[in-house]
Parts: sequence; structure tokens; C-alpha cells
Amino acid sequence: MRLLLLACLRAQTGNATTAGRIQDHLEAVGHICSLKDAFGYENPSEIANLISAEKFEAALAIHLYKGGRLLQGSRIPFGIIFGGTDINEDVKHEEKHRVMGAVLEEARFAVAFTEKMKELAAAEWPDARSKIYIQTQGIMTTPSATFNWKRFLQNAGIPQDTENLCLFLLICGLRRVKDPLYLVDVFSEWHRREPHIHLVIIGPAVDTQFTSEVNEKVNRTPGVHLLQEIPQDDLHAAVKRCFAVVNSSISEGMSAAILEAMDLDVPVLARNIPGNAAIIQHKDTGLLFTDPQEFVQLSKSLMNDPTLEREIVAKAKAYVKKHHSWDCEREAYQNLVLRLQ
Repeated sequence: MRLLLLACLRAQTGNATTAGRIQDHLEAVGHICSLKDAFGYENPSEIANLISAEKFEAALAIHLYKGGRLLQGSRIPFGIIFGGTDINEDVKHEEKHRVMGAVLEEARFAVAFTEKMKELAAAEWPDARSKIYIQTQGIMTTPSATFNWKRFLQNAGIPQDTENLCLFLLICGLRRVKDPLYLVDVFSEWHRREPHIHLVIIGPAVDTQFTSEVNEKVNRTPGVHLLQEIPQDDLHAAVKRCFAVVNSSISEGMSAAILEAMDLDVPVLARNIPGNAAIIQHKDTGLLFTDPQEFVQLSKSLMNDPTLEREIVAKAKAYVKKHHSWDCEREAYQNLVLRLQ
């Protein structure tokens, strides 16, 4: 089957990662799957022309609004994969809510990463409940064996001779919903007292104006560093060298960066929001903080308690292995796509 896969590739690293996995899953069983950036198209008629030109037989869109709106009135069957901000944020806007409801009505199926996400969507569009399936993200990490840690530190502007270097890594596309500046001030204060503590923010520039704000703030904040995105296998290798991975988002669907850190045996400290709390059990598989001060307090407790760190890492790894199987995700999408025939 010739499949069109629509995702917000430039804007959201999480959506791009999910899209790449799904493309791999479907091509493994012989489907021809063409991945297109939803931001390259203005309206449904442009996608209709694309469908005609490339003779697509079915489509999948990641993000109910950004991807799904382009498939409204489509002549081919399609499915939807919720992104996170569609269900958590876009539902608050009347016109977006109307469009998403219409898209969901036309879709053969929709996929939610969590039970919570399904319930939020079903509360908005009760008639769609029966077509919403829950499928957690499948995780596979591939740390590079040739990753250059010294060059990574050099690019971040971190002195390589820092004794007992303790690095926290925040992985996100630079946009406001990810709130990468949330912890910057407390990190800088902490760094002034303990110069071996550093925060590295890494990810693509999504919102140009916001990226310049982040750059400006980071440039005048000691102990905090900003890096552009790097290849996935290098990123996984960098994660393994860090003390912890941090998530400070205002809203999340299901953070692949968190799950990948868990799989790589690295502790996670995440902002206590529904998307994060759905995959982290506090003081069991990770640590959840409600404000910057609590973040520092929890980080210090983790640094001073190697037993707690080992327990969290072991339980998080077991959680990912049990609930975020790559093979289970592969089988689920291979079966779901049969509904588009």
C-alpha cells in the first residue's frame, strides 16, 4: 500500500522521531511510506493534489490539528496519531477545536500514547471514543561508539578540565511550550556555588523569535549552555555521559527523550505535568518537581544518595522494557494500518 505520512518535522523533534519509527514499522512489512513535513503545506487542497500526483492509497497524520487538518475531506482513508499539544493545548482554541473534531469524525482510527490522553480526547469528542486506541511509544536507543565527548564539551563551552563535572541535559525543540528557560536562573545560582554543575540545553531552533530570547538569556547566564541538535546516536551517547536528563515542559504528550534516558540507565528529573506523570512514578522510576527550587532539592538528594540513584535507574529501565517495547509498537501499527485498506 502506498502511504502518506504527515508530521511536523521541522517544529517538533518528538513528532519527527515518532514519524521515523512508524515509517520504519510500516516499510518493514512492504508498505511504501512517504514522510512529508506538514509545515510544507498550507491547506487540504495542496495535500489532495499531492495524493493524486503520487497515487497514495491511505494516509497517517501525527498531530490532530497540524497534520490532521490537511487531510480534511480527503478522498483516501486516514488515521491520526495524537501529538500532545493538540489534546493538551489546541483544544482550548474554538476554531482549532472545531477543525479537530471534524478531522476525528473522518478518521478511521486515532492513537493516543496514554490512557489519560485518550480520556481527554474522548471528553471533547465523545462519539470518537470507540475509534481511539492506546499505544505507548516504542523505544530503541542506539548510542554511537565513536561519539566525541571532548568535542561535545568544547562545543558547549564547558572547560574539559572541570573536576567532578556534573552535567544535566535538557533535550527539546526551542519553543515556548517546552519552557527551556524555566530552570536557568536556579541552575546559574547553583553553578556559582558549585562550579562543576552545568546545564546543557540541546535541540533545534523551532520558534525563531523565542530561540533568540533563549540565546540571549543563556549567553549571560553562567553554567548554562546551548547546543544545536546533533545526530540521534550521538545524542544517546551524550545522554549516557550525563548525570541526569531534565524535562521542564509546560505540556507533553509522551516525551521520547525521557523514555530514552530511562533506557540508557540515566536518571530523569521532570516537571510534574500530566504527560510526564503518566510515565514517571515519583521516587520510583524518576523524580517529579513542581518548581525550580524543588528541582535543585531533588537533584541534590539524588547526587547524595547513590543507592536511590541505582534503584531509580534500574526500575526505570525495567519500566521501559515492559511498557515501551519497540516490537509491540511495530506490531500495533502494522495491524492498525490494515484498517486503512
